[in-house]
Amino acid sequence: MPERIATVLFLCTANSARSIMAEAILNRVGSGRFQAFSAGSEPAGSVHPLTIELLEQLGYDTRPLRSKHWSEFSGAEAPLDFVFTVCDKAAGEPCPVWPKRARAHWGVPDPALLYGSEQQRKKLFFEVYSLLKRRIELLCALPLPTLDTLTLTQRIDE
Repeated sequence: MPERIATVLFLCTANSARSIMAEAILNRVGSGRFQAFSAGSEPAGSVHPLTIELLEQLGYDTRPLRSKHWSEFSGAEAPLDFVFTVCDKAAGEPCPVWPKRARAHWGVPDPALLYGSEQQRKKLFFEVYSLLKRRIELLCALPLPTLDTLTLTQRIDE
């Protein structure tokens, strides 16, 4: 019998860079096992152009990616298995409570906030992408069906 597809929501403030990258990465790396979404507490309304540029250079289809509010995924009926915050200052974020979901904080710097040369900005976008990709690859390596929620949450935090 095929394994159930786990649903994942990546949250950050603007939903224009980090969470969008994570959504795209997990939908590729975890295809068939995971379905990823992303949202923000204060969505920018559009995906950052350097996020789009990087993902397209890496062969991702960016057409389905959009900046959206977390309320699209709120409520007890939301079909989510995991919720990850990727904002590096999550304590100050107005993120919702997601009961009965495995949750973790994967704080990474916001590349959209860097002001420098175009080369410096592209480098940081790629570094954030690489960090998220590695964490997502480790998530995909976990034997999800055999782990209880507490153990799974601890492993994800690690």
